[in-house]
Amino acid sequence: MNPPDQALIVIDLQNDFCPGGALAVADGDAVLPRINALMDDFAMRVLTQDWHPANHSSFAANHPGAAAFTTIRMPYGPQVLWPAHCIQGTNGAAFHPGLRTDPAELVIRKGFRPEIDSYSAFFENDRTTPTGLDGYLRSRGVTGVTLVGLALDYCVAYSALDAARLGFHVSVPEGACRAIDLAGSKAAMLQAMRAAGVTLEG
Repeated sequence: MNPPDQALIVIDLQNDFCPGGALAVADGDAVLPRINALMDDFAMRVLTQDWHPANHSSFAANHPGAAAFTTIRMPYGPQVLWPAHCIQGTNGAAFHPGLRTDPAELVIRKGFRPEIDSYSAFFENDRTTPTGLDGYLRSRGVTGVTLVGLALDYCVAYSALDAARLGFHVSVPEGACRAIDLAGSKAAMLQAMRAAGVTLEG
C-alpha cells in the first residue's frame, strides 16, 4: 500500500475509448486488469470521465465539411476535431463495465462545456479553467499522483504535465495506459513528460 499522500487517478476508462467505441484506443481494454489491481495499492482513488454535450465544439460533425482528426484554431489554441464520443448519458460515456468503480472516492467530469475541450484532469484546454481536482487533492494532503488510463498521449499526458506544473510528484506506468499515437503524438508527449520531471514506469 502506498502512503496516504499518494493518489491513483484513472483517466477516461470509458466505453467509447475501448475497442468497439466511437473513438477506440487500440487495445484500450487491456489495461483493465492492471488498473483494477492498482486500486488496492492506494488509499485514494479518483476517476475522470469525458462528458460531452452533443453540440461540443471538438466534434468534427459540428464543423460542416471538416474531417475528423484534422486540427483547427480555437480561441484557446489548436484543437483536434474528433469523432463524436462520450456524449452525456450514452453508453459510450459510461465507464467500461470491467473497471472497478466502487473504490473511487471522486469522479471528475470534464469536457462538458460546449465551447472548450478538456484533456487534463486538472484544467480545461485553455490551461486556466480548473476542474476542481487540484483543490480536492490538496485538501486531502496529497503530494503525489499516479496516472493511468486512456489515452497516454492525450488525456493522461496533459493531466501529468498539469500535475507536475502544480507541484505534485507524478508517475505514469506506461503499461497501464494505451496511446492513440496521432501523427507522432505518443513520442512527443513521452518526451514532454520526461522533460517536465514525470516518472515514466513500465
